[in-house]
Parts: sequence; C-alpha cells; structure tokens
Amino acid sequence: MASPAAQPRLAARSLVAAGGGAVAGWPAEVTKVAVAHAPQLTEVAPGIHAWVQPDGSWGWSNAGVVVQGGESLLVDTLFDRALTARMLETMRERIPETRRIGTVVNTHANGDHCWGNELVTDSRIIASRAAADEMTHLPPSRVALLVKLARLATATGPLPHLAAAALRTLGLTRLGDLLHAAPLVERIFAPFHFGGITLRVPDETFSGRLELQVGGRAVELMEVGPAHTQGDVMVHVPDARTVFTGDILFIESHPIVWEGPISNWIAALDRVLALQPRVVVPGHGPLTDVAGVQRVRDYLRHVHTEAVRRFHAGMDAETAAKDISLSDYRGWRDAERIAVNVETVYRELQPGRRVPHVVEMFARMARVARAVQ
Repeated sequence: MASPAAQPRLAARSLVAAGGGAVAGWPAEVTKVAVAHAPQLTEVAPGIHAWVQPDGSWGWSNAGVVVQGGESLLVDTLFDRALTARMLETMRERIPETRRIGTVVNTHANGDHCWGNELVTDSRIIASRAAADEMTHLPPSRVALLVKLARLATATGPLPHLAAAALRTLGLTRLGDLLHAAPLVERIFAPFHFGGITLRVPDETFSGRLELQVGGRAVELMEVGPAHTQGDVMVHVPDARTVFTGDILFIESHPIVWEGPISNWIAALDRVLALQPRVVVPGHGPLTDVAGVQRVRDYLRHVHTEAVRRFHAGMDAETAAKDISLSDYRGWRDAERIAVNVETVYRELQPGRRVPHVVEMFARMARVARAVQ
C-alpha cells in the first residue's frame, strides 16, 4: 500500500489520466475537492503548455512551461507540495523536455505561485527583486498555524486559552479579527497542505526587464509591480504571441489588489494589450485573450472610480466596499475581495494610512461577503 505521502501523487495521476472521478479508498469529501479542481495541461502554442486548475478561486492558480531545443522554463510552482508534484509528474510524462527543468520563474510572492519551489531542486529560480524580498514576509509555517487556529475557532467558538499565543505568533492586536476571519480562512485554505513546506527563495533576481533564452527561443520577463503584490512579473514569449500574466489577470473571479496602486495594475494590463497576444494565460481562471484583459481593466477602473467617490464623501472603507455595485460582475467568484481593493484605494488617497494586518482584512472580507452575496 502506498505511504500517506505518496497517496496524493498516485491519486492525482489517476485523476489526470481519467479526466476526474472518484479515487478508490479516498474519503468522499477529499475526492470531491480533487475532482472539482482536476487540472488540465494544454498546449496553447507550439512548445508552450498551460497548467490550468479549475475553478481559479483562492489558491487554485495556473502555471505553465515553455520548451524548445531540449530545454524548458517553468512559469510558477503551486500552493503545496502535492499539487506541484502532480503538475511536474504530468508534465514529465507528456513533455520530454521537462524531465529536467532548467529555469523556474516565480511571477510573484504569493504562496500559490511559489511554495512548490523546493520540488524543482536542480533548477535555477528567478523572480523580481521585490518579489524575492516579499516571499519571506508570510512563510508557509505561519499560514499553517493560521489555518489550524481557524479550524479550532470554527469548531469550538472563542478560544481564550489560545488568545495570547495566537496574537504573539500572528502579530495580531485583536483576537476578534481571528474569530471573524476563521470561517473564510478555513473555506479558502482547507484543501491545501502547508505543513512541512520548505520555502525555497529565488537564486537570481532582477528589476525592470530580463530576456532569457530557452533553446534559442526568446522569453521576456517584465516587472510590472507593485500592483497585485510588490514585485509582479509577466512572462512573454514573442514568437508565439503568448503571455503568462501571473496574478495581474484573474478570469471569472474578482482580482485582489493587495499592494497597488490600481493605476500600476491598469498600466500592466495596457502593456499586455500592446503586445497583441493570441493567448493569455492568467494567474487564475481559464485561458483568455485580449477581451479578458479588457474586462479586468474595466473592473479595476470601476472599483477605483467608485472607491474614490466614497472616500471623498467621507464613507469608511468597509462600508464603501459593501456599497459599491458589482452587478456588472455578478458571475465572477470571490466578490469579498472588493474589501481589500477599496482599502488599497483608500491608502492611495490617504498617505500614512495604517496598513491592516492580513487577518484583519480576511475578517473584513468575511463581513463584506455576507453583504455582497
């Protein structure tokens, strides 16, 4: 019988081969999550493959690989070891050039794009300097602790005996934020396994722009942050007119502007449009084209305009997030992210405004979610 550590890999292979379905011996709830997020490896252009994880919601990120002349470049790893192992195994079975991946590019510092780095042991990892610096701010161990506390809080309610330790370890000033955030945190992070992850930071960094060669094929790295995070990078393959945007693009879900300013994000989308790509691989959600890019740009403009109006009217950020109409984006997932996006606009308009703790923002998103549903 396979060891517990091997079971995710073997189950993943069965799911990929079968196109999704029940996994014998797995609990029903685990199988349900695995099937709902069964990934697809698609060749979107000659020598360019996208790894797309439905449904593109929190943590279910995309990745990809560029190959030529026996060489390969991987764009991003995934949120945990099991997901990354599944992806790498499938690529190696179907794309011979990926049996040895020479280079990995992390598009930014969020864990769902870099916490699988330890599995590409023989590869050089490249990111922007800002992204590399940001990767150490919220390590996997701290997120694992947050998820554990959220599960306990959801199951038992207030946890006074854990209050002091939680506040110290997570840097919180109010235990109430943890309790309010707990149901959302548990829902988002429950499918992932952060225990035992060793964060491998990039070997090389750059600022601005960097051109690489993959078997003689030009691949351009373009730093466009701060926007979603501090050091966002896009990967452009000119000969195939293909762009991997990282989380500069969310398709069929609300983007989340952790860093901003929104004007930088809009400028990044304008750069994508100027490239006139045939294929755009977003950080989350299905493959798209320029129409998808334009739609996200419209959303960001809408949120910025409406948030500015409410700021000058004296409305607080949480109330503004609940008040802004999202009717034109009714079919998009994760509408609670409007809370973060409005807070980011308010920080732009009010220099020196306190930056809320990430758990405080999850608590606010949980409250906003109830209002916008």
